[in-house]
Amino acid sequence: MTVLIALIIILAAAGLALLALSVRPVQQYERGVVFRFGRLLPDIRGPGLRMIRPIGDRMRKVSVQTEVLGVSPQGAITADNVTVTVDAVVYFRVIDPVKALVNVNDYANAVSQIAQTSLRSVIGRADLDTLLSDRDHINAALKKVMDEPTEEPWGLRIERVEIKDIALPDQMKRSMSKQAEAERERRARVIAADGEYQASQKLSQAAGVMADTPGALQLRLLQTVVDVAAEKNSTLVMPFPVEMLRFFENQSTSALNGAARTEDLTQPATSTPHRTVIPAPAPVLPQPAVPVLADAAGESATRANVARTRRHHWPTTPPDTNLIRI
Repeated sequence: MTVLIALIIILAAAGLALLALSVRPVQQYERGVVFRFGRLLPDIRGPGLRMIRPIGDRMRKVSVQTEVLGVSPQGAITADNVTVTVDAVVYFRVIDPVKALVNVNDYANAVSQIAQTSLRSVIGRADLDTLLSDRDHINAALKKVMDEPTEEPWGLRIERVEIKDIALPDQMKRSMSKQAEAERERRARVIAADGEYQASQKLSQAAGVMADTPGALQLRLLQTVVDVAAEKNSTLVMPFPVEMLRFFENQSTSALNGAARTEDLTQPATSTPHRTVIPAPAPVLPQPAVPVLADAAGESATRANVARTRRHHWPTTPPDTNLIRI
């Protein structure tokens, strides 16, 4: 009797052990792939308690969650020959557990290697401006390059690829900062010039309105006095008519013109040299007496005789001149 009870207990324990070996829990985010004596069974075990043969069957669980894989920094040369260091992150998940287990060994490591090579190839085809400004285009190109060798043969889906950081050389950073500074300065000057242009147009319109209404200028002057007095400072502003300023301006202009004309009259026509030679005056020759005629004809004849006499007695040789040096 005792031997029978012991045998029953042993059989019950063996049955419980076999039952424990036959039951496999599968989580909601997992899928079970069963191999019987090394051969793949076509049925994929879903979440829950799943029964397998305790002898000969082996279950491999594959997670179907989205996994995050960081890509180590990769040095590459862009299309415009700039050396950069880029690191990225890859989001992928398993869509076919059988292919992920059978077709590739350690699919996570395989995805990492594919991401590194794809990152270098995509960066080599893009220039630096596109790499810095159009990240979405680069990310889409990376995803497209990585989808081809992973989705169909390995049963993996690349959901998203993001470039985290782009490291540039120090010299390139300085050049880009100078370029950005020059661009901001150009925009600031253009905006300031546009503001001055608009302000000049408004001031021109305001001047036209004030010119049509003489009292508007006085009202604007009083408004300026009120604005200055509202600050409660020690400056005293007294309105001064613009017409009086114009009167003083006209008077000063007239005085300057008169002084200029006086200076032109007093100034000699030719400049005096440093050493001037002045000849001595010629001797005065005696003039012959000419009778005065009463009538006009006689007067004309007398003038002709006087002129002829003067030409006859004019000295042909130069007089003895004593040069006076100054």
